[in-house]
Amino acid sequence: MKLLRIILISGLSGSGKTTAIKALEDIGFYCVDNLPIPLLPKFLELCEESGGRISRVAVVEDIRSASTFPSSEISKARGQEEEIENFFEDSRRIIQRLREEGYPIEILFLEASDLILTRRFSETRRQHPLAFGGPILEGIRLERKGLQGLREMANEVIDTSSFNVHQLKERIQAYAQREWTPNQMILTLLSFGYSYGIPFEADLVFDARCLPNPYFVEELKRLKGDDPKIVQYVLQWEESQAFIHRVYGLIQFLLPLYLKEGKTHLTIAIGCTGGRHRSMVIVERLAEILQKEWIGRGISLSVRHRDAEKG
Repeated sequence: MKLLRIILISGLSGSGKTTAIKALEDIGFYCVDNLPIPLLPKFLELCEESGGRISRVAVVEDIRSASTFPSSEISKARGQEEEIENFFEDSRRIIQRLREEGYPIEILFLEASDLILTRRFSETRRQHPLAFGGPILEGIRLERKGLQGLREMANEVIDTSSFNVHQLKERIQAYAQREWTPNQMILTLLSFGYSYGIPFEADLVFDARCLPNPYFVEELKRLKGDDPKIVQYVLQWEESQAFIHRVYGLIQFLLPLYLKEGKTHLTIAIGCTGGRHRSMVIVERLAEILQKEWIGRGISLSVRHRDAEKG
């Protein structure tokens, strides 16, 4: 296994890839934006020959690189949509080959909802690179479809719909700075509020709105789920303990199956009404259990409270 740390940033146009690469540059990564993917193998070779001066690199790979492909790579494509799919399929094959050669390429995939992406393009008055003068939504559809293969290879998928620039920068840097080794599955426990929508990146979603709600206790409603009073309130109920026990039982059953399948990332989301009380407590309790039972067994654990500061 190569000693080089390699983060490849990909995802939908308008999802925040420029912010992501700048965030990594700020913490010491050697960064290249829009490197044509056929040049990635040679670039990594040169980094290895740097004598250790370059040990952490980050590269942005997106649809802008399509025009740099040799025409022979895409000449078989018929029509715009096939050409785009061919470009991303070629990218996927190159990355897979490099991984097989021992390069521990981590793929950080950024996405956002169609509504948010459309709004971002409208606000900046930029044209979507695949819209070709047509509707922005059509460009988003083409790109989302073409990127599906890379998304499935990703070590981490981040939905940036609810992030501002500063929050996204913190999220990217938190990912880069946590310990990760190749062949581990990154398990993310995510609390959220149904009032703000179900997270797009969630693989499994559990609804904790059925549990007693501290919001209706006057002295508790303004506190957050990390306050000891909220923790005590939520966990005192028998149904809360049963909820945790049964959700963990399902996770315990599924994790070995996902690991056997070779899944590289899994996001489990727990939701309550506002995402500030019950879901936070449940996520933290599940994290405690998983930390004891699964760390060191092919799992890297991450916890995020998406809506804790809202409301």
